[in-house]
Amino acid sequence: MKQRYYFDWAATAPPAGLSPPVPFGNPSSPHTEGRLARRALEDARSRCAAALGVGAETLYFTSGATEANTIVLHSLLARKDPPGTLLYSATEHPSVRENALALKRLGIPARQIQAEKDGRISGERFSSALGRAERPALAAVMAVNNETGSASDIPALASLARKFPGPPPRFHCDIVQAVGKVPVALGEWGVDSASLSAHKLGGPRGIGLLYLRQPAGALGAGGSQEKGIRPGTENVAGAAALAEILEARAGIGIVRAEYAAAAARFGFLIRSLRELDRCALIPEDRQDEDTRFSPYILQAAFSGIPGQAAVRALDDEGFAVSTGSACSSHRESRPVLDAMGVDRETALYGIRISQGWTTTDDDIEALIRAVRKMLAKL
Repeated sequence: MKQRYYFDWAATAPPAGLSPPVPFGNPSSPHTEGRLARRALEDARSRCAAALGVGAETLYFTSGATEANTIVLHSLLARKDPPGTLLYSATEHPSVRENALALKRLGIPARQIQAEKDGRISGERFSSALGRAERPALAAVMAVNNETGSASDIPALASLARKFPGPPPRFHCDIVQAVGKVPVALGEWGVDSASLSAHKLGGPRGIGLLYLRQPAGALGAGGSQEKGIRPGTENVAGAAALAEILEARAGIGIVRAEYAAAAARFGFLIRSLRELDRCALIPEDRQDEDTRFSPYILQAAFSGIPGQAAVRALDDEGFAVSTGSACSSHRESRPVLDAMGVDRETALYGIRISQGWTTTDDDIEALIRAVRKMLAKL
């Protein structure tokens, strides 16, 4: 088997090998084993809160960011008063975009916030969407896009939501691709809710967090766990592992050091790709070290090679890349790129290259050689 090079960190990060010992009892049980499990769960919650700079009482363990996003959006159905309009950015992850469409079918007014050509949501576009919406109730804008790496100014957008004349809409933020990659000061951002997943950081799958600045109505039922926000027996082992990985990866000092190294690696990759006649970056004006984007995700298209074909060709050479969100990997549509105004052909030719903390300069050089070989072959 050929040596493998992993460039699909945006889909999931290689496991960090965490296996913290935890009590086996049910945290809701009153006996000693249950109380020990409850203590371990609350300890994990406090550690996660400290890593994110928020209060422990604001965090709820979920199965991942998809569930956390669903809980927030579907809370509109639990409101006693008319829910008002749901606003969501046109470049959202499917767990937000498709839930918004589902709510629209159930009678909740839902409207997109248009993106700029670089994929970000600007203050102007956000304010315009707020002004056109009838009684905006909830606005969802992700921090870092999972297909292009475009990074919106979340504190500025949250501030605009708070200043909206009339009842301000709640502001929700998917921070899955931001935590551990770009500096995140969740308690200072002014968002009302946020979601993240452990496996994007090298933690286990099946565990994530929902941040709620203030308690919100929940649609789900079935138990009192997580204050009724997320019923079901808690994943204590997953919570402990999530706390450990956040402590290891989410510290501001660690993030800034890794950010600089990642920016240098992708800067070299971007400069090298620009030298290839058949390569187009998405968006075209992305620079080698561009603060509008996370330095961990890059979208590029190769003329004459559809994205799925490029993925297969590079896989044959030992490189794992993707066309976009793993949640939509079997679909040809590219809603994020469409929202950025990317022409249809370029969008279907696009592939996503995403790196992580263990990516090396040699890995980048090997990828460039593989791309050149692919272009010569196809």
